[in-house]
Amino acid sequence: MSGADLSHRHHVGGLFRAHYAWLCARLRRQLGASSSVEDIAAETFTQLLESPGLTPIREPRALLSTIARRLVYQLWRRRDLERQHLDQWWPLDPHQARSPEDLLQLTQALHGLDRTLERLPGKVRATFLLSRIDGLTYPQIAAELGISQRSVSVYMTRSQALCVQHSANESLNRTPLTQRSA
Repeated sequence: MSGADLSHRHHVGGLFRAHYAWLCARLRRQLGASSSVEDIAAETFTQLLESPGLTPIREPRALLSTIARRLVYQLWRRRDLERQHLDQWWPLDPHQARSPEDLLQLTQALHGLDRTLERLPGKVRATFLLSRIDGLTYPQIAAELGISQRSVSVYMTRSQALCVQHSANESLNRTPLTQRSA
């Protein structure tokens, strides 16, 4: 580990000790008594630690708030996507209601897909989410992430291949909802 890396780690450690409690309190005001508060606060500092060549921070709370806000938006987008998928599978006719087991299986499948996407590098995952959840076009994604449109195309191909692989693995590991029961 180089001296710069060690210095960066010490700097982020000092920021953590000085601002972690403040950030958790801020997130609690925004999210309520959510169990995600401490996870988001910890991920905020993890992202700060992983950022290369960080220059001295004049306004650490502003930077921490910005990073945490992005993570909250990601959490909300993920929950919205999960809700959309559940709504899609939730029948309109109450006589055709899915069983709690079916809903649990669907929720677990969505969480599995989320874990699969977490294996992607940050920009690849961000590209996929901006496309699929936010509905941005490739040029918009390129501008948002500061990458070329070619990179967006490559990242989308990579993330879609991982989703296809995940889908194939899921279909091998579960019983279809319609085949249960008798």
